[in-house]
Amino acid sequence: MTKPSAISALQVLEGMYRAEIEYLAAGGPGAASFSTLEPFFAPDVELRQADSLPYGGIWRGHGGLERFFLAMSATWDRFEIVGQTILSDTDPLVALNHIHARSRATGRELEFPILQTITVTDGRITEVRPFYWDTAAITAVCAPSPGLSREEHGG
Repeated sequence: MTKPSAISALQVLEGMYRAEIEYLAAGGPGAASFSTLEPFFAPDVELRQADSLPYGGIWRGHGGLERFFLAMSATWDRFEIVGQTILSDTDPLVALNHIHARSRATGRELEFPILQTITVTDGRITEVRPFYWDTAAITAVCAPSPGLSREEHGG
């Protein structure tokens, strides 16, 4: 059993989102220091992205999160949360985010929802699991050849 923390899981998440905005404003992946975000994540944090996404897989630890942000930056030149609803403010947190993104490779834009579960232990995020409604649509927007069918690009 986890001991109670002086800071709530929701406060951790809100602090992380503020730090992410600061990190991106400072230049983001490859330019800004990850130290802005690091205090919000446990050293053994796991981020589990759908394997079919350009940045899919399991990203572990602070180094893994830094590499994830680099992969996201290589995929999207714009990735904004344009709406957010916290569906559960106790651990695990559940957030419904509405995203507006533009592919760096194609310039095409897409709006899509992501439902995330976020586990917080001892005041730090230990696991993030995003769930996408349509990973094929995301992959298609990012694919350099817009005419490919799902079968041709592995979807």
